[in-house]
Amino acid sequence: MSTRENWRKSSYSGGGDGNACVEIATHPTHIAIRDSKTPTGATLAFPPGTFTTFLEALKSPHSTAR
Repeated sequence: MSTRENWRKSSYSGGGDGNACVEIATHPTHIAIRDSKTPTGATLAFPPGTFTTFLEALKSPHSTAR
C-alpha cells in the first residue's frame, strides 16, 4: 500500500499543501491510515468493519472523541 495513488486525504485537510491531516488507503482486506506529514512513516491498518465502527462512533452525538 505504498503507491501514491492508493492514498487519499480528507477534504478537511485545510489550506496550503494540506499536510495537516491523515490519509487513508483502502484494500479489500483492510483500511490503512497514515500521517500526511510523514508518509513514509508508520501506518495503522484495520479490518473494514472495525474502521466503519470507529467512524460511526466519531460521528455519534454521544461520542467523547471530539
